[in-house]
Amino acid sequence: METKTLKAKSSSSKMDLVRVKHLTKYFPVRSGLFQRVVANVQAVDDISFNIKEGETLSLVGESGCGKTTVGRTMLRLIEPTSGSVFFDNQDIFSLHGAELKAMRRHMQIIFQDPYASLDPRVPIGDSVMEGLTLHKIGVPQERFDMMVDVLHKVGLETYHARRYPHEFSGGQRQRIGIARALALQPRFIICDEPVSALDVSIQSQVLNILKDLQQEFGLTYLFIAHNLSVVEHISDRVAVMYLGKMVELANRETLFSDPLHPYTKALLTAIPIADPHLRRERTILKGDVPSPINPPSGCRFHPRCPIAVEQCSQQEPEFRELKPNHWAACWRAE
Repeated sequence: METKTLKAKSSSSKMDLVRVKHLTKYFPVRSGLFQRVVANVQAVDDISFNIKEGETLSLVGESGCGKTTVGRTMLRLIEPTSGSVFFDNQDIFSLHGAELKAMRRHMQIIFQDPYASLDPRVPIGDSVMEGLTLHKIGVPQERFDMMVDVLHKVGLETYHARRYPHEFSGGQRQRIGIARALALQPRFIICDEPVSALDVSIQSQVLNILKDLQQEFGLTYLFIAHNLSVVEHISDRVAVMYLGKMVELANRETLFSDPLHPYTKALLTAIPIADPHLRRERTILKGDVPSPINPPSGCRFHPRCPIAVEQCSQQEPEFRELKPNHWAACWRAE
């Protein structure tokens, strides 16, 4: 083992590090004595996108739209129904056993609930070193040095390594979660709503840690969130999901200033304004989100869309590039 500390990685290359092609994940609904499949929950339905090396792609949408399922399926924490995910031109879904284990060293996840992802009976130092031990990186003293180094990177001290999860605040636990993900020196990290359970003041601290680490080590993020204020702060590009489908994808500035899809426009009008004297005209969507077991025909958003026409209920719109680097799935986006 030649190094005991994290080394920065070059982020000069802007090639696609991750490519998701026609990713689909259905969860079967079983019923009866023989537990036959009677329906499928269409959690993720044929979505495609790329993530460039060193960038942050945010995935946003209402709760239940399939964002977390996308992230966990990409890492094969959940097995896909169909589609493919390429990491550095290698098909993740074709890997098994030792090959898959080796690939997971380069792809990590930060979970939404840091306390649930930590073993309450294990000191956090051992939790951070667990991945190093499983991948047989270095000898015990080297693993300890790497653990201490990564704790310092996220703003914790060496003595914290001997403490247990219940002795930390929510913000500190999320720092531990970041440290666990960073310990293996990955290239790609999925951040699954890492600040949604934290106070606003703590959210900014955790977001700044993520941005500093990305700049220092050239990390690539898939940032899953429903808070568009947070997304605007950290993203390079933003993808919007609705009921298992991708409805819009653009760089951050374009999406926030010139959204094309009516669902994206409705989400943006819900962002609070800091000035109490200013008012934004809200777009209130009618009805509830349809069931992913039996989604609407045509465009899945048409029952709630304020500009829907007959074509919207009959034909599913193609996810297409309507402007340079600006994709949307809407018949009336133009």
